[in-house]
Amino acid sequence: MRLRPPAWTATLTWKAAVFITVMCCALAALLGALVHVSVTRQTVNSARDKALSRLMNVTQTYEAGEPLPRFAGLDAPGLPEPLRILAESGRRGTMVGDFEGRPTMWAAGPADGRALAARVDYSLSQNTITNLDQAILGSSALAIGATLLVGAFAVTRVTRRLHLTAQVARRISAGDLDARVDDPRTKGRSRPQDEVATVSAALDTMAATLQAKLLSEQRFTADVAHELRTPLTGLSAAAELLPASRPTEMVRERVRTMRTLTEDLLEISRLDARTEQVDLAVHDLGPLVERVVRTAGSPNTAGTTGPMDTRGTPGATEVRIVRDAAVETDRRRLERVLGNLVSNAHRHGRPPVVLTMDGPAVTVRDHGPGYPPYLLEHGPQRFRTETAGPGGGKGHGLGLTIAAGQAAVIGAELVFGNAPDGGALARLTLPAYVPPAVSPVSPVVPQPPTGGRGDGRDGGADHPP
Repeated sequence: MRLRPPAWTATLTWKAAVFITVMCCALAALLGALVHVSVTRQTVNSARDKALSRLMNVTQTYEAGEPLPRFAGLDAPGLPEPLRILAESGRRGTMVGDFEGRPTMWAAGPADGRALAARVDYSLSQNTITNLDQAILGSSALAIGATLLVGAFAVTRVTRRLHLTAQVARRISAGDLDARVDDPRTKGRSRPQDEVATVSAALDTMAATLQAKLLSEQRFTADVAHELRTPLTGLSAAAELLPASRPTEMVRERVRTMRTLTEDLLEISRLDARTEQVDLAVHDLGPLVERVVRTAGSPNTAGTTGPMDTRGTPGATEVRIVRDAAVETDRRRLERVLGNLVSNAHRHGRPPVVLTMDGPAVTVRDHGPGYPPYLLEHGPQRFRTETAGPGGGKGHGLGLTIAAGQAAVIGAELVFGNAPDGGALARLTLPAYVPPAVSPVSPVVPQPPTGGRGDGRDGGADHPP
């Protein structure tokens, strides 16, 4: 099993902190090593020179036959063995060792085939080096901590601006084209801009340009649909006056199609403008679903509990109510969503079409070729209605687009998918209605009158009951 590091280790702040810490530790170790080597070398050289100077004086004293001082002697006890061997071989040298448990700098030289040695107390020099090492470690830790805090503060300021830019980009992707970063560094041209400010300015410019283009397209679509309503209304009235015939039915059918397309375009324009206002009310979902199926022209069996079928009825929608639920929603918009899903299943799928309600979740499924891959990946697209199978039906492609838009308005989740055994499957999940909690009301206990004149609110003598 491969272990994965936590997600926070991939953040820029963490990486910058690790980088700053590693660089500070490397720099502190390098500087500390240089200072330690330099000071230690000077201290040791000073102690060695002092020990050699004593050895020279002790040698002169020994050659003069005078008594040796207490810090010198022949084959002195405590003299390191390597230094004794060196002196007996006829050479002089120095070495740091111990004498009575204290650090000592020894200097030894030959004297009549024996080792003449002198010692110098090395405790002060050793303490100096130890204190220096502790000071280096302490100052390095302090410098690393201070540098890490300053670096983390600087990096956090940058990452905070990057997070803000990413948040604005996500809001724009979700459809909020009014979102802007508004980085203060992009306001004045004289103020220097860093890379984050450049990205923020580019994102704001892109959002403004995209918003202007989309608003222009929305206005164009709304204007075209609005201008088409008047001639189509006249054309519809004129078509009703034509004598009954097959060509007349074809003209009327085309006029109805054009009127439906015009109304759909106007509805999409309102959805794009985000000006829709919901009319929320509490409804029982079961009867509402049945009414939608009846309105769509598909018969269904009456009843509100248990699975309901219309098997064997051509063009029918099989309704299955597993569990009823109350929902707080806009009834007109919900009926529009469900009606479009049922109509799309009949138009582009194959029977049987099954509508299943399980609490606040409603599923519409057909047994046709299923939704095409582009719709499953990117959602409904306008004026594109090819089904997944060969020879799929075509239309103006606004039914599912309107269903998705109206579902978003009422706060429902609409998910498109394909059933494992074939067929398109659309699942609409409505927010469940939670009745408000009713606080218990304490019973009112009548109190006896306190007495008084008139209505008893004024002070005075009590009246008998």
